[in-house]
Amino acid sequence: MMLPLSAPLSSRNSFWLLLAAWAVLVVTALFTRPLLPVDETRYVGVAWEMWMRGDFLVPFKNGAPYSDKPPLLFWLMQAGWWLFGVNEIWPRLVAPLIGLGCLGLTALFARRVWPERPTAMLLAPWLLFGGLFVAGFVTLTQFDLLIVFCTLLGMLGLLRAATGLGSGWLIVGLAIGLGLLSKGPVILVHILPTALLGPLWVDRARLKGWVCWYGGTVAALLLGAAIALAWALPAAQAGGEAYRNAIFWGQTAERVVDSFAHKAPFWWYLPWLPVLLLPWSLWPPLWRAVRRMELKRSVRFLLCWAVPVLAILSAISGKQQKYLLPLFPALALLGAYALAGLEGAWQSEWRARRQWLAALVLALPAGVFALASFQELSARVPWAGGLEPLWALPFLLAALLWWLWRPATLIAAVQALALAGVATIIGVHLSVLRVAAPAYDLHAMSARIAALQAAGHKVAHVGKYHGQFHFLGRLKRPLKEISPIRKRVLAWARKHPDDYLVLYYDQWPWPLSRTQAEYTQDYRGDPDDLALWSAKKFLAAQ
Repeated sequence: MMLPLSAPLSSRNSFWLLLAAWAVLVVTALFTRPLLPVDETRYVGVAWEMWMRGDFLVPFKNGAPYSDKPPLLFWLMQAGWWLFGVNEIWPRLVAPLIGLGCLGLTALFARRVWPERPTAMLLAPWLLFGGLFVAGFVTLTQFDLLIVFCTLLGMLGLLRAATGLGSGWLIVGLAIGLGLLSKGPVILVHILPTALLGPLWVDRARLKGWVCWYGGTVAALLLGAAIALAWALPAAQAGGEAYRNAIFWGQTAERVVDSFAHKAPFWWYLPWLPVLLLPWSLWPPLWRAVRRMELKRSVRFLLCWAVPVLAILSAISGKQQKYLLPLFPALALLGAYALAGLEGAWQSEWRARRQWLAALVLALPAGVFALASFQELSARVPWAGGLEPLWALPFLLAALLWWLWRPATLIAAVQALALAGVATIIGVHLSVLRVAAPAYDLHAMSARIAALQAAGHKVAHVGKYHGQFHFLGRLKRPLKEISPIRKRVLAWARKHPDDYLVLYYDQWPWPLSRTQAEYTQDYRGDPDDLALWSAKKFLAAQ
């Protein structure tokens, strides 16, 4: 398996190897874990409600307009349903396919900027995909890879505009418009700083002047806004005043000024960056190459892409690790350019060294199985008791093989470390997530709710409902959402004695005999936490 990597690979062979690694990872995720509550199930549920209603303007969640996200991801899911029929596989393929597109755009960027360094084009997508965080995230049904794709598209447009071609601004405008339809104005944070800092990286001799440059920036902004408004204006009219206020103001200003979720201090991203960039943040050849890197225009371009955006995201109160993903292509490209300059010195300086970092990455999951043997962990996370300690052996064996192998070329070494990261994520899916899957699988509960609704019963959800049952059960009616306040829940049950309640025991601190529930299951980390009750039995169990 490793033998072909010991010789230089053509760009075509490198592409096919990358595609194979991506495909194995995605297929493994599809068959080892379900849609994860609450985010993945919510997003596919919103797409289902739009599909069921025949409303492609306004996203809906549980029968009400859903203003948290624009519709592009939902449209892509529905496009697949239009072609292949409603199914669960296609929505789970959308984000990985977008991720694959990001790898392609990253390679294209490297080829455009450094035609004299073809090695950089080969290395860049491997550096991006081989990071543990990116490899783990690429299988998740989320919006962030859309923003990564749009950011890369916008940067390619800026490169074209920097050569004096006006068509580059059309690409930038398209990227802004698609980004606005993907996740709202956050796309401006990722594209505008690089455009505004043009004097730091653009070769002025190729431009007609800075007035034309900034005029093009304004034109791209207007084009992007026009693309987004072509959806937003009719959607605002159809969705009502509350929806209109949310999409034009609430989801932007509130998150920037004083976010209502994921609030963290200014410095929060800094300690996370080395962790999110593993294993590359620990690889000595990369750091050696970066120290030797010249500060050319292309490098300044990438720094103008990454550094201001990191500062802006740090200033915004709402923070999550995934918000940094659009920066990762810039960092991968910087690493690829730096390493390409190290290629000639690889044989003399690094070839004889062991692949200790790749071995360490592969050995890490073995520690998970060691932890699983502690009874305290099994008590807190019930599914951890099902982990088989013997799964540590293939990880340790792979680590030994990687450690013994000495890649003959720089490209082979990068591919080896990247494949170690991807193999680790695949192994975690096969060994850990496969065992945890029943605690995250809501198919059975969703089917029971669907059957009750089909029989004419009302179903109430105690606590905030995130739409986690709608797609899996193909529900056609909303659930009644009730605050987890005992008096309100009991009042609803008395008023609807022939109907049903969905209840989470960790949100119900009052005494309750659990034996009369219609159905219970583990839910995420909690044993027998999710339950379906008939209202009549629920009242009797108080």
